[in-house]
Formats: sequence, structure tokens, C-alpha cells
Amino acid sequence: MKKSIIIILIFLVAVLIIEITLLSKGIQKLEEDKTATNNDISNISIENNTISNTNETNNKTENKGQVVENNIKTDTVINEWNLKLVNYENSLPNNFVPQLSSIDNTRKFDKRAIEKLKQMIADMKKDKISDIWVQSSYRSIEQQQKVYDKKIDEYIKSGKTHKEAEELTLKVINKPGTSEHNLGLAVDFNYVNLEFENTKAFKWLKENAESYGFILRYKKEKEGITKVNYEPWHWRYVGEEHAKKINELDLCLEEYIEYLKEIRE
Repeated sequence: MKKSIIIILIFLVAVLIIEITLLSKGIQKLEEDKTATNNDISNISIENNTISNTNETNNKTENKGQVVENNIKTDTVINEWNLKLVNYENSLPNNFVPQLSSIDNTRKFDKRAIEKLKQMIADMKKDKISDIWVQSSYRSIEQQQKVYDKKIDEYIKSGKTHKEAEELTLKVINKPGTSEHNLGLAVDFNYVNLEFENTKAFKWLKENAESYGFILRYKKEKEGITKVNYEPWHWRYVGEEHAKKINELDLCLEEYIEYLKEIRE
């Protein structure tokens, strides 16, 4: 009897040991699983953060690239050769070299737009406007200086002081380097006087010149902006799209350049 009790006790102890061992292994497994889960969560968090940072960086890069691209496009619009602004505030650089082609034996015009000028004059003649010709187009800086000085002398001979003569001259003739004639994109038609306003040629130009890329450069109502007296004979090439927009908005070139700056922002 005593021997049987001992065997039973040994058996129970063995079972207890086995259960304790299994329980210990179960707890260890749970701890391992918990650790693995936490690690997975951490890894996922790190991965998400990495992805987020990468996307943010990419977005910044893309946005930065977009800004740069927009600036390039805008600068291209403002700096287009046919929109170059030359006036009392904006002179041509000393190293400026115009791209010219001949209208006739004496007159030249920008070769990128000369065909538009020739076609416009040809179409005017087809519409039975024969009294139209280019009186003045491209002028070198030296030629502009001579024209400028001659006008000042005329005013001085009429009794004006040199200062008065210069002020009056600047209303009709720009200083060398600040004239559109030095740029090679402007033409003066016929006798270069206000009577041109009353000709069929002027009326035709007002109605059709924009289709060839030309605008009336110095409008009567824009004298306060251009600082140049009204010149119905002076027409400037800007390109068809811009010419039509300028006329649609009733702007002078100075205003149109500002308009382009505003719409790009």
C-alpha cells in the first residue's frame, strides 16, 4: 500500500513537472510572438514613414520642378524676340545685333518677320491701296544719332533752349539705343506725318494689320504711358497672336508686357 502511494506521488510530480514545462514554453512562445508583432508594427511604421517622406520629397521636387518650368515658360513669353520692349526706360544692350533682311535697296527689317511685312503691303495693293510704302524701317545706332541730333538742332534754330529742344525731340524721336527702329521691328509708312491718319491705307491697317502681326505702336490715348506722341504711321511687329490680344484688350505694348507678368503669377 505504501509502495503504491509513492508511485502515485511520483507520477503526479512528473505530470506537474511536464505541465509546468509546457506552460513555461507557452509563455515564452507568447512573449516571442508579442515581440515579433511589435517588431512588425515598428517595421511597418518605419516603412510608412519612409514612403511618406519619399513621397513628400518627390512632391516637393515635382512642385519645385513645376515652378521652375513655369518660370521658364513665363520668361520665354516675356523675352520673345518679337515682344522685346524698347523705349525711354528700356534700351538695347551694347552687344545687340539685329537679324536683318532687305526690303529694298536701302531699307531693312527683321528677317524673321519681313515676309509678314511684305505680304501685308502686297495685300494692301491687292485691295487697291497703291499709295503705301515704307519710308523708314531699321536704323543703326549711328543713323539714329544723326536723326536725333538733327531734330534737336531744328528746335534750337526755332528759338528753343537745348533742354527744351531735347524734351520736345524725345516726344517724337527716341535716343539712340531706345528706338524701335534700332530693334528692326518697326516701320514708318509714307510721309511720316499726321495726315496718314486720313488715308485709306491707315484705315486698312487699323482693320487688318493684326492678322499679319503688326500693331499701331503709339496710340493717341496712350501717350502718357509710351511718352511718345501719337504716330499713325509707326507700326510694330509683335506676332499675330499678341497683336490680336493687344487690340482686344486695347493696350499699348508697355501695358501688355505688364499684363503678361500678372497672368503668369
